[in-house]
Amino acid sequence: MRPSNRSTEPATPPAPAPSSDDPERGSAALEFILIGLLLLVPLVYLVVALGLIQGQSLGAEAAARHIARAVSTATDAADARNRADAVLSAVAEEYGLDDVGLSVECTPAGAACPRAGAALHVTVRTTVTLPLVPPVLGLDDLAAIPVEATSVQKVSRFWSEQ
Repeated sequence: MRPSNRSTEPATPPAPAPSSDDPERGSAALEFILIGLLLLVPLVYLVVALGLIQGQSLGAEAAARHIARAVSTATDAADARNRADAVLSAVAEEYGLDDVGLSVECTPAGAACPRAGAALHVTVRTTVTLPLVPPVLGLDDLAAIPVEATSVQKVSRFWSEQ
């Protein structure tokens, strides 16, 4: 008869069940939850804050670009002013921009802006208030991030104010 591959040693007894009075029992799950929350809350706040800043910067950039295009294709200075106001209000509403500052300049400096052949420089400034910062003791002003966008557009050489 052939010898079998089975072990001929006696079976080892099973390990004893953990006692219910072990002080370390269940602490790993509690530590995981506590450390997870301590790391997750600031990470979520950072993602939300960066999302707000990115949204406002995209809005400021869109406002500067569209205002520069609208003003450079206007028929006269009054039309340019009306177009700039309309574009600024539309973009501010769409992106939720607050406290928007607008600056329109022409180079070379010294003459009326816009004028034929000039480079039109449009700068849009806004601030982003960080979330969950209370308006107490000026904390909301301290926790405001300034955002600025600039666009340059060449005014047509056929542009004329008549």
